[in-house]
Amino acid sequence: MRKKVNNMTNFRKILSLVIVFIFCIINMNAQEVLTIENAVKIALENNYEIKISKNNLKIDQSNVSIGNAGILPILTANIVDTNSLQNSSQTLQNGNVNTLDNAKNNRISYGVNLDWTIFDGFRMFARLDQLKELEKLGDEQLKLTVTTRISDVISTYFDLVQQQQQLSALDTTIVISNQRLALAQNRFSIGKASKLEVLNAQVDLNADKTSVLRQKELYKNTKTLLNQILARDLKTDYKVVDNTEINKQLLLPELTSLAEKQNPQLVTQIINRKISELQLKQIRANRYPTIRLNSGYAFVNTESSLGFTSQTSARGLNYGFTATLNLFDGFNQSRNEKIAKIQIENSQLLIEQQKLSLNSQLETSYQTYLTNLELIDLEEKNETIAKQNLDITLEKFRIGTITTLEFRTAQLNYVNAKVRNSNAQFQAKLSEIALKELAGNITF
Repeated sequence: MRKKVNNMTNFRKILSLVIVFIFCIINMNAQEVLTIENAVKIALENNYEIKISKNNLKIDQSNVSIGNAGILPILTANIVDTNSLQNSSQTLQNGNVNTLDNAKNNRISYGVNLDWTIFDGFRMFARLDQLKELEKLGDEQLKLTVTTRISDVISTYFDLVQQQQQLSALDTTIVISNQRLALAQNRFSIGKASKLEVLNAQVDLNADKTSVLRQKELYKNTKTLLNQILARDLKTDYKVVDNTEINKQLLLPELTSLAEKQNPQLVTQIINRKISELQLKQIRANRYPTIRLNSGYAFVNTESSLGFTSQTSARGLNYGFTATLNLFDGFNQSRNEKIAKIQIENSQLLIEQQKLSLNSQLETSYQTYLTNLELIDLEEKNETIAKQNLDITLEKFRIGTITTLEFRTAQLNYVNAKVRNSNAQFQAKLSEIALKELAGNITF
């Protein structure tokens, strides 16, 4: 009977463990695993700044039309109805006087008018070209926004990877500190260690737990920040892929060549110079005559209660043209042209300034990139050495041949080595991102 009870108890324990195991699997599957590619995709779809830039580009695209440039004619329809009540008096040539109180007069006219500028010194064509350049400017501004936001996503994502790795390192420290505390308590219980050794182990364990809590806080806050950049529910829980792949093949000449062709900030300055040149063309157009064609068809009907005629009406077509030429405007034309030329000169200076700044950033960022690559190799070796040292120190501590202080030093050296290795990989990734962003080539 007792055997059956024991079997039943064991069965219940096994069943409970199976249920807990299944529950853990369900929880693990419920948590989203966010890849860097998915993070970038979500940002491109949801980020508010990218959406606003896309809408601004749509506005610029809508503005590119021959009608907005002034090339097409303007056709208007109008109707005018005028009424009056007057006390009227008329004295005729023969001396007779006609009077009428509350004499009603009515005049109604309606029709359509056409106004078409057929020549304005080529201003309309320069305006159309300027609208096209403004569209290109909007496109580059969208690229700049997308590049900046993707850079933010990638940087924050790999910051989470680094923090996740550091959290794992601190968890490992907790395990080691627990082992150390258990060994100290066992040695104290058999009289081979003092109470001080147990207390020191407990203090160090508590310090490690504090570090873990701080790291968890930072990790959760960074996850919230990434959710904000992705413009989704801030409480969305997820895990990042614990892998930092670094492109170690970047070359400065190739990056410089790409930057000169597609860096959004540099391309923006080049487009601004073109816009300034087209603005000068529009100003110079004022030196030429402006010719407009005008035409219309109108109907006019007039009714009068007093006078020689009680009603008149007319309808028909009118047409003609207008030509104007600015002869003197107080030297404003020369002044405006001079200012436009200075703006073109400033645009060229901004291009040269941007090129110099871009090359400087590429040089410094590339040197940082090379340094970080060397640090990765160095810190990987340091972590391996620190792990071997910790394993040896732990065995010596078990048999009591080293002091608590020596063991704690080896433990901290290992944790610090893992943290430095993780940080070196993160810094190298940031350098890679910075270089690609400057080259206008940050894509996933």
